[in-house]
Amino acid sequence: MKSRWRSGLTAIAAVVSLTAAGCAGAGSFTSGGGDAVTIAIVSNSQMQDAIKLSPEFEKDNPGIKLKFVSLSENEARAKITASVATGGGEFDVVMISNYETPQWAENGWLTNLSDYMKKTPGYDEQDFIPSLQKSLSYQGSMYSVPFYGESSFLMYRKDLVEAAGMQMPPNPTWEQVRDIAVKLDKPGTQSGICLRGKPGWGEVLAPLDTVINTFGGRWFDENWNAELNSPETEKAVQFYVDLVRQHGEPGAATSGFSECATQLSQGNTAMWYDSTAAVSVLEDPTSSKVVGKIGYVPAPVETKQDVGWLYTWALGIPKTSTKPDAAWKFVSWMTNKEYIEKVGKELGWERVPPGSRLSTYEIPEYKKAAAAYGPPTLSAMEKADPEKPTVKPVPYTGIQFLTIPEFQDLGTRVSQQISAAVAGRISVHDALEQAQQYAEVVGKTYQEAK
Repeated sequence: MKSRWRSGLTAIAAVVSLTAAGCAGAGSFTSGGGDAVTIAIVSNSQMQDAIKLSPEFEKDNPGIKLKFVSLSENEARAKITASVATGGGEFDVVMISNYETPQWAENGWLTNLSDYMKKTPGYDEQDFIPSLQKSLSYQGSMYSVPFYGESSFLMYRKDLVEAAGMQMPPNPTWEQVRDIAVKLDKPGTQSGICLRGKPGWGEVLAPLDTVINTFGGRWFDENWNAELNSPETEKAVQFYVDLVRQHGEPGAATSGFSECATQLSQGNTAMWYDSTAAVSVLEDPTSSKVVGKIGYVPAPVETKQDVGWLYTWALGIPKTSTKPDAAWKFVSWMTNKEYIEKVGKELGWERVPPGSRLSTYEIPEYKKAAAAYGPPTLSAMEKADPEKPTVKPVPYTGIQFLTIPEFQDLGTRVSQQISAAVAGRISVHDALEQAQQYAEVVGKTYQEAK
């Protein structure tokens, strides 16, 4: 199987390297020089906070200079995959997820971090949320460590639901969510719900896959027969597309996490189903208009319960790094307990990277600030089970993605079809028929490998 991971990811890298070359000047390059530790990082808000605080690390470690390459999610995935898969060696630290980590560890592309953790006083790797720790491990060792983790839940305006004479169930079904969206939809001023429609395996497919899972659908059956055009999958996708087209945000086909975060934080939508990490935007009093007005409930269900996804932005050290010890000093600084306390005290407790360490949820100041969203975040992450993501058995692991190397390309292609259906350019049926063809090609390679 190792050769399969290697050939699959190398093929992907060859493709994305062409894309990455076209945006070589993208992103933010900060600090450092030729001897610096170079860190490829995603330009989300929590990561920007880390860059802001990094001079304190350099002050405490005068022999280490840092150089950040800060990129959007899609650009980061492309550049990091291209570099690591081809042994480019541009980066000493890379921000990756629980999708890449076990595959790249199997290929020998990442440094085993377990020994580093054991030798670092007070680092306490057992403090990581168990589901994340497992998802970032290969053969019992961790090959990346979580900066923040997330599951998914439904966020809603408590005041608007109450004013409409309705109640949000503590564990809503998708039909109940749809009914509330219908009531709260005010065309031209406020959408009933915001859902991702933007192409990308990490965009529209993230929430949609949980809907497919709970409706009884799956990507493949136990024998790697594609099932993207099954009745259960088509029902789920049709429901999602109808909901966002009829009661969702304007421009849904180009809306991703950032766009929906803006919609809800600025009071332009009544609900949003997405990442638990969204709280750092919604509860930030410096930018959000809805602080204290949001309620949080588990991911909506149909047949399968506990369908929230599991994801983490984590830090790994490529085997090609010539400065692994210095790289680890930075990685351990950005992912330890003290860093979490530092963010809370210096930047605000609502900006603490959530969902990585159990101890975060015992900090008195954080417990108070996160009273509404902390417990549901931790509960969703602890219940997420990537090994049993669907109603029926499947040959793959992963909830909002499939942990196979082909998924980067397959997921992107399928997401483009779904986004076209959200835009109204094609029917859901036709989108899934095309998606089925893509999936059949992948499925056959696994059937032939048996």
